[in-house]
Amino acid sequence: MSSPDNPVLEALAAHRLVPVVVVDGADEGARLADALVAGGLPVAEITLRLAGGLDAIRAVAKNQPDVVVGAGTVTTVAQVDDVVDAGARYIVSPGLSAAVVRRAQEHGIPVLPGVATPSEIMAALDLGVDVVKLFPASVVGGPAAIKAFSAPFPGLRFVPTGGVSAANLGDYLGLKPVLAVGGSWMVDRSLVTAGDWAEITRRTRDAVDLAAKIDAAKIDAAKIDAAKIDAAKIDQEKNR
Repeated sequence: MSSPDNPVLEALAAHRLVPVVVVDGADEGARLADALVAGGLPVAEITLRLAGGLDAIRAVAKNQPDVVVGAGTVTTVAQVDDVVDAGARYIVSPGLSAAVVRRAQEHGIPVLPGVATPSEIMAALDLGVDVVKLFPASVVGGPAAIKAFSAPFPGLRFVPTGGVSAANLGDYLGLKPVLAVGGSWMVDRSLVTAGDWAEITRRTRDAVDLAAKIDAAKIDAAKIDAAKIDAAKIDQEKNR
């Protein structure tokens, strides 16, 4: 199961943002993690898109244990074994592979398979997964797709990834089924290769602040709705 009450998924839900990171080697991984932490976000999904991704995961897991480090772009059973051995605390895949999901479950590690259709969601649920990666989110319908999927699958939680940015972050985080969002705008690969860790920290801090404001506004709106309901009940009782 990848139930939201898993401690790792609870951490992702608390931070609301999952930086999707492309780094090559231990040094880049460690420096990137430091920049994220400095920006108030001790979370990283380090992808296996580059050859040094595995070394980056290993370095962060060993030297920065407070960072919730996960492995992204995991597509094979062998990669599941490799990233678990390197210290990844969760696994993210671009698609739904029953073999990948089952191996992650055998290791006792949360896995977020990518889904884009109702059939893929049903297959994920059959595997005991109730937190999924909507990917590529902007291509498959974005917030509208999440709203549509949440009707027949009310217990499902999403981590939309792909096309998420500061500009549309509120459209996603404002939805109850969204556990967190995955994005790379604060950790752009060009900033990593340039060694501009200060800019990554700045973007990360801005993203964290924005997510907090979005969640605060959602809470305020919920309070207003609750007050309206209470007022309506009082009026009904007065008119009896």
